[in-house]
Amino acid sequence: MKNYIKIVALSAVFLTACEAELDNPIEDGGVYTSGSVDFSNYVAVGNSLTSGYADGALYITGQQNSFPNILAGQFALVGGGEFTQPLMNDNLGGLVNGGTALPGFQNRFVLSVDGSGNPGPVRLEGSATTDITNILSGPFNNMGVPGAKSFHLVAPSYGNIANLPAANPYFVRFASSPNATVIADAVAQSPSFFSLWIGNNDILSYATSGGVGVDQKGNLNPASYGPNDITDPNVFASVYSQEVEALDGSATGGVLFNIPDVTSIPFFTTVPNNALVLTAEQAASLTGFFRAVSGIFIQGAIQQGVPATQAQALGAQYAITFSAGPNRFIIDVPVTQTNPLGFRQMTQNELLLLTINQAALRTQGYGSVALSPQVLQVLGKLQQQMQITPQEAGLVLAAVNGIDDKDSLDTAELTAIANAQTAYNATISNVAQARGLALVDARATLQQLANGGISYDAGTLTSTFATGGAFSLDGVHPTPRGYAYLANLAIDAINATYGSTVPKVNIGDYNTITASQAN
Repeated sequence: MKNYIKIVALSAVFLTACEAELDNPIEDGGVYTSGSVDFSNYVAVGNSLTSGYADGALYITGQQNSFPNILAGQFALVGGGEFTQPLMNDNLGGLVNGGTALPGFQNRFVLSVDGSGNPGPVRLEGSATTDITNILSGPFNNMGVPGAKSFHLVAPSYGNIANLPAANPYFVRFASSPNATVIADAVAQSPSFFSLWIGNNDILSYATSGGVGVDQKGNLNPASYGPNDITDPNVFASVYSQEVEALDGSATGGVLFNIPDVTSIPFFTTVPNNALVLTAEQAASLTGFFRAVSGIFIQGAIQQGVPATQAQALGAQYAITFSAGPNRFIIDVPVTQTNPLGFRQMTQNELLLLTINQAALRTQGYGSVALSPQVLQVLGKLQQQMQITPQEAGLVLAAVNGIDDKDSLDTAELTAIANAQTAYNATISNVAQARGLALVDARATLQQLANGGISYDAGTLTSTFATGGAFSLDGVHPTPRGYAYLANLAIDAINATYGSTVPKVNIGDYNTITASQAN
């Protein structure tokens, strides 16, 4: 990630990371019970959120602060046994294959300060030492595989190094055999208790790509899906039900997590879509430019035989007006009969991705107009009511510099995401109810974080990027404190469902982001 908006003074970050926590203290000598379940062999299954992934990477400290590892520590007070994890080899987080760095698997982010004194995330320097050819000897209680979608958990060869890049390099490290499935390896351990949190990536990869993928609703063949596609709800329902049934076979109980609104996380809420801040003079100039665009389109359409009334109606949408102060950016959209030029102004609910080039937004006209001397010359001719050539008209139209699809989520894409999430969560709720399993409402939690935050004795957790305490520097995954809070939510659900009295952790004992280059 690059070119982030300025965050805040670093002192605020350090204060957030070092707060004390007094919520729900565990008294020495307390007596706790397991209720109607057996925690002696807890197995956690899921994706990056289960593995402890944070700050754009998987690394030892993150794994040690995964919510399943935190849960296992509390389960130990009520008869829980050893909890093993396929730990990375270092705290950097990158991956190598036979000594060669794997593309796309970089070191984790830390918060650093640039030469101008501005804090922002940077990749931790150093050579990663986690080589996926060094196969670990399991089994492992934490079966969280970063990047896994629901159907990946039942896919043979998902951990086969010979099938890269289709295989998952994280699972390659600890699969029991090249043709093993994640679920089969989990079930082979005969868990007495399990957790399952899967389905986020079935939506998230589409969202974080800016909706570049395809909504595969109606396509029941996941083998034909691209990496950024939305999984068909019926495919999700089928594989999810199979996975829970398999895990529940030997277990005395389990806890399921539903799918949060992925667009409520800092990755989508940090960069506002109305950050085009203009002076009165700039607003008037930009308004004049788009009036020129509208006029050029109308004239061109009439010359091509479009009736004048129709041409004027179509062209009116391009006469966008701007005012002094914040304005919404221009976004590229598919060319259609009703929008022949393929751009419009963003609406209130549409989102920009954290990875967008913010320097380009501020200084290069990205999201508005990229003016060149040639374009200015043409605009000068138009102001003087001079005739311009078709080539000059084309220069003006080409100067519209709308935000690319990969950097934003428009209304149609947000609707596809919301529909899939609703369908997935209906499946998860029905399965939990039918099997008497505990259910964590992660969706409601993220909504709270995004709408004012969640208070605890020593402060408040919010979804504010870098300083809110809940989310790590990738804007997607929790901090250790965020994972601790999720563990407490799971404990609440487990205790309510099974009559246990598993104690919660003090979330203030867990850090937030790393504000240094030290590893």
